[in-house]
Amino acid sequence: MNTKEILIRKLQDKTARIGILGMGYVGMPLAVVFAEAGFNVLGIDPDRRKVDTFNKGISYIQDVPTETVARLKKEGKLNMTADFDALKDMDAVSICVPTPLRQTGDPDMSFIVSATEQLAKYVHKGMVIVLESTTYPGTTRELALPMLTEKSGLKAGEDIFICFSPERVDPGREDFTTYNTPKVMGGITKDCGDVGAAWYGGAIKTVVPVSSAEAAEMAKLLENTFRMINIGLVNELAMMCERLGVDVWEVIDAAATKPFGFMKFTPGPGLGGHCIPIDPLYLSWKMKEFNYNARFIELASEINTNMPRYVVARVLDAMNDRGKVLKGSKVLVLGVAYKPDIDDVRESPALDVIALLKKKGANVSYHDPYIPQIHHEDEDWKMQTVPDVMKSVKESDVVVIVTNHKVYDYKAILDSASFIFDSRNALGKIARENPKVVKL
Repeated sequence: MNTKEILIRKLQDKTARIGILGMGYVGMPLAVVFAEAGFNVLGIDPDRRKVDTFNKGISYIQDVPTETVARLKKEGKLNMTADFDALKDMDAVSICVPTPLRQTGDPDMSFIVSATEQLAKYVHKGMVIVLESTTYPGTTRELALPMLTEKSGLKAGEDIFICFSPERVDPGREDFTTYNTPKVMGGITKDCGDVGAAWYGGAIKTVVPVSSAEAAEMAKLLENTFRMINIGLVNELAMMCERLGVDVWEVIDAAATKPFGFMKFTPGPGLGGHCIPIDPLYLSWKMKEFNYNARFIELASEINTNMPRYVVARVLDAMNDRGKVLKGSKVLVLGVAYKPDIDDVRESPALDVIALLKKKGANVSYHDPYIPQIHHEDEDWKMQTVPDVMKSVKESDVVVIVTNHKVYDYKAILDSASFIFDSRNALGKIARENPKVVKL
């Protein structure tokens, strides 16, 4: 048997040793899925706090129950280390590290480069490597491939097998998880793709092979660009409806009754999370190499980025209409996570909304049952959630709903608040025609 056949057999009989490089929101759930499928999995992460937490049998990721971590650790199916030299014993390695944007808008490839440099020290014949970090088309072939082959002398598709399979994690979601969300897999060569599909097919319900790593990279960017642009569209629609005196939420609900040709998106105070605000800009940046301006992406980004400022302007106008000034007023922001019912503030528009309110002179506090503390790095301030949400609602001049967590008793909040600005339509029908409420 050749190297490909030997490795596929090891993957199919679950004797292959699995390494997950980067044990965060993507890596930890993936490691658990492989371990549950019967693989022996080792998570590798330089953050020793994560390793120490794991070694206590405790999960630090909301979507992974502590009970699951403790059980898999006890069974010996899942372990974790901060030592990269463990990579030398791995047969299959998945790279799951962050890919943020720099303040200049350029991709920050430092995490991918660092992880791949570490892996390159230990890469060996008979290893399959899958990059999961969302990035621009060409990264796997132009960046990862040379780093893993030039010094080692190994040939992709014969000695080692290199693929790209974009993560599709949606934190807090229970209907579609890492296990049952279809997984796109594209290899540097066809043989690379075959090995990657054989590996993931042993743990993931559905694997979708594509012809190349570039196709897989582009598919991920299309998914998030689609969402970004459509959110930008409804955000602009919200601004138009406000000028026309029309309820944008009623308009969207009416349009959504059409059973074909329409997909419902809703406006909000801005984009957040590790994907949608960032990933399309990777594509926009890449296209500049070809002197091509990605106009839809740039326009949607401009609209979405401006939404926190629009929200604050609407709050200011609404208070003026009530004979109040924003400066010196008590403002309670409800919800700072980037989406409902999760503990993640990455790129959350709430941070910008709070920063802008503070600049206007408002006395701002916040409540979030999932986020005990926030830190705005650019503004260099920290805040802690108020301990008693209903007490703060009663004492505030305005409550600004930024994240519509399900745990809130919106009827009680409506009854107790003097004025609410609802940027998510969290109050829904209970606030219809209520003079205390202004909606986005």
